[in-house]
This record gives sequence, C-alpha cells and structure tokens, in this order.
Amino acid sequence: MKKIKITLSLMVAIIGISNAQNDKKNVSEVWVSDLGNGSYKNPVLYADYSDPDVCRVGKDYYMTASSFNCIPGLPILHSNDLVNWSLVNYALPKQPPFEVYDKIQHGNGVWAPCIRYHKGEFYIFYPDPDFGIYMIKTKDPRGKWSEPVLMKAVKGVIDPAPFWDEDGKAYLGYALAGSRAGTKSVLMLCSMNEEGTQANDDDIILFDGHEKHQTVEGPKFYKRNGYYYVFAPAGGVATGWQLILRSKNIFGPYEEKVVLEQGKTKINGPHQGAWVDTVTGEDWFLHFQDQGAYGRVVHLNPMNWKDNWPVMGVDNDHNGIGEPVATYKKPNVEAKYPIATPPESDEFSGAVQGLQWQWHANKQLVWGYPSAGMGYYRLNCIPKPDNYVSLWQVPNILAQKFPANEFVATTKFDFKPNFDNEEFGFLIMGRSYSYLAVKLIKGKLKLIQAIGDKSDKGKAETITEIADLNSSSLYFRVKVENGARCQFYYSYDNKKFIKAGAKFEASEGTWIGAKMGFVALREGKINNAGYINVDWFRVTKN
Repeated sequence: MKKIKITLSLMVAIIGISNAQNDKKNVSEVWVSDLGNGSYKNPVLYADYSDPDVCRVGKDYYMTASSFNCIPGLPILHSNDLVNWSLVNYALPKQPPFEVYDKIQHGNGVWAPCIRYHKGEFYIFYPDPDFGIYMIKTKDPRGKWSEPVLMKAVKGVIDPAPFWDEDGKAYLGYALAGSRAGTKSVLMLCSMNEEGTQANDDDIILFDGHEKHQTVEGPKFYKRNGYYYVFAPAGGVATGWQLILRSKNIFGPYEEKVVLEQGKTKINGPHQGAWVDTVTGEDWFLHFQDQGAYGRVVHLNPMNWKDNWPVMGVDNDHNGIGEPVATYKKPNVEAKYPIATPPESDEFSGAVQGLQWQWHANKQLVWGYPSAGMGYYRLNCIPKPDNYVSLWQVPNILAQKFPANEFVATTKFDFKPNFDNEEFGFLIMGRSYSYLAVKLIKGKLKLIQAIGDKSDKGKAETITEIADLNSSSLYFRVKVENGARCQFYYSYDNKKFIKAGAKFEASEGTWIGAKMGFVALREGKINNAGYINVDWFRVTKN
C-alpha cells in the first residue's frame, strides 16, 4: 500500500507541475491586467465579455456574460482575486429552441444573464428577448448545468435578476427590450417560486426611467443595512452611467443616485455589472466598457459606502459621482494567486474543442471536430447557403474574441480540397468582415481576399485574387493594430511572411465585438467534400 500511495503522490505531484507549467504557458502574451507589483490595470478582461455578472462563494468568484448567438453560450470564468480570470466552462452547450438556433441568428439568443448562489446551488437566469427568461442551475459551475427551463415565457423581457429575501419570498426583476416589447426604460418586478422554475403573473413597475434615465435596464438586486438596492445601468451601451436605487421596501418607492460615470476619463459608458465583496470585507464593482470592434471589455473598480450609498471608482472632480480608474491596487483577498488569462492560442492537441472557440449557431457534427492524438482540428468544406451573398448567412464559423487592442494571430494548416470551389478562410468577422483564403479554382490553388462591407445590410462580398499558390500547406497571419486595423499575410515556411490583400478596419457584429477564426466552404453538395486540418493557432505580440 505504501508503494501505491507513493506512486499516487508522485503522479499527483507530476500532474500538478504539468498543470502549473501549462498555466504559465497559456498566459496571454498580449494582455495581462495584473501588473505584478500589487496593482492592476483596466480592463481586467480585454475581451468581449459583455454584461458581466459575478458571484462569490468562499474564495472563488464565478463570472458569466452575454453570448447572443455564439455557441456554446454563457461562458463561465473563474477568479480568486477579481483580476486574474480563467475561462473554465460554458453553461449552455446548445441553445434552445434548437430549430431556431441551429440557424444563424445575429444578435439574438442569450442577452444579459445573472449568476447567483442559493442554498448550495449556482443559478443562472438568462433572457432570450424573443422567447422569455430561462433558468439553469448546477452544484458545480465547472461541470454540467441543468437543461434550461423557460420560467417566464414572454417576448420582450430581458435582463433578469433573481432575489431571495430573508423571509423566504423570491422575486424576479427584469427590464423590457424596446425592439420586441415596443416600450423600454422601465424596471419591472414579479414574484417567483423559490426553485426559480416559475415566475408569477403579478408584475409591477418598479422604476420609470423615461424622464431622467432613458434605457434603464439590467437590474441587479441586493440587500444591505435594511435597504433593498437595485443596481441598474442607464443611458445606453456606449455612453451610459451606473444608477443605484434604494428603498426600505422591495416594492418601493425608490430613491435614486448616479454613482459612476465617464467624467473626464477615457473610459466611456462605465456601467452594467456586478457588486461583489472579498473575504476581507472590501467591495468591488465589475462592469463593461463598449470599445466598438473590441466589444464590451470588463473593468474592475473599487467600491465604498457613504451614507448607505455606494461610491464607485474615484470621485476626482468631487461632484459626488465616481469615475472609473485606469490602474489601482489589487483587491485584498488574503493570498496571492498566479497570473491567469482566458485561453487564446491552441495547439489542437486535445480531445475536445478549446474553450476559446465558439460557433455562430448550434454546432452540427460535420462542421468540424478535434482529432485528439493526431494534433489537428478538422474542418470540412460545408456548402454555402442557397442564394449566398456573404458570410453574414453562414453559421459554420469557428471563431474567438479579440484578446487585446494589439496582437498578431498566426495559424498553420493543410488544405485538402476534393473539388473546385472549395475554400478555407482565415477571417476577421463583424458586420463588415474580411478573410484570406486558399481556394481551388479550375484545378489550381489560388490565394484570395474576400471583403464583406456592411454585410448585415445585405451587401454582397467582393473577391480579389491575389496569387497562385504552389502548396496547400500554408501559414496565414493577421496583424491587428490599435484601432482594430488589420492586415493579412501568408507564408510557406513560417519565416518569410508576404503581405496579402488590402488593409481593413475590423467592425463589431450585432451586440458582439469582432471575432477571428476560420470558415470552410464549398459550392453545392457532394458526398465527399474537401477538408482542412488546422495544425495550430497562436496569438503573439508580433
């Protein structure tokens, strides 16, 4: 038994060393918030984790965010210090209704969610503006979550927030989407059963923002010192502010106070997020900042209390309203934790799809799959939709978020076409997009650049032929400069890279930032389409 114990101990030690090495290896080269000197810089996540919500259980923080039509959805991120975050799971591997989200649905799907911990279980309430509010739960946020329950089936309701009061009563707050409900700028409240599986039809208006707080939404409910607090963003995604409501009665009436705004900083629209505390009693607020093509990135701001009102950020101009910080001392969590960042690069050596990758619809088996021990990700050339105009119609896009304001992404692949007009593209995707592709045309390999200008408006993409290719094993690269200016390159040897095509500026998608990744297409159906083995994908400084 001793020998077995020693062997197991050695195995655990080896695995621990291996994991530590992998963690270090997987730290981003292009954005790390932790400055290593007891301070951090914002954003703590320079990636599109929009509408972030966070809860703390012991020493662990878990975050989720909107995912819209990008699937798997509802990302689960973990941190111990609110600065270093790892992507550890998705709560929604496939999005219902399946017959809807098996097809491309730009900007629809999972809007602003809320994550809470109640009686030993983690809950996420998320809205689909076209179908209503869903609830899922689990005892282990890194494991499998329950199947979604449509607990309030009403079109146009968004931004749900559960609240379990001390007297055992349970409530659900939410907002209205003007695009579906025909009205907005109000916060609503109804009761629900304690299990969170059914909302009741006793809805009331909780707050009307039409006069001073247009587009008030995203309510989050808390209780402190006998006050009910509603944290709510207002003023719009790119230009808004953080509003706080408080009352001694959950039904109101509520006092109001703006506690965070851009002020004289460069951080526009600092609002919509989560209040969390630390084991040492500090308070912090995580929120987003809209950066266009880079999406809604996540900031961390200190939070204090004065006269039972929260004070967020730093009140530099002494007007009673805080402004977000660019750098600040890290939260006191009674320990030092290693630097961590969400994954970016991928060697495609695993048996499962890397967590950094999402599809633009519910994944279909034949789109692509990992090869486990063979060290590549296989993408099949999928037929273009009927009446193809642009990639805006294509669901089989495998992509990930931009990880910083400046970076270089390089991929190695082997293209195996079987028929003419099969192609593999390395893309930057948004309302406007571009991709560099290798395509078989009349039996010859061609390098092309496709550009989709305002594809969301139905404009057809344009194709430019760049060069003849003498190999189907290639390296593609894109360099992204500040301002989301992009330039493609290609290489035969990963040493000499040749500029390819026109420079372009990335643009956001519908409610999401620009994404980078792959697409494999063909014209017409066949019983043995060509394919691509993607060897690796790496994000570097240069």
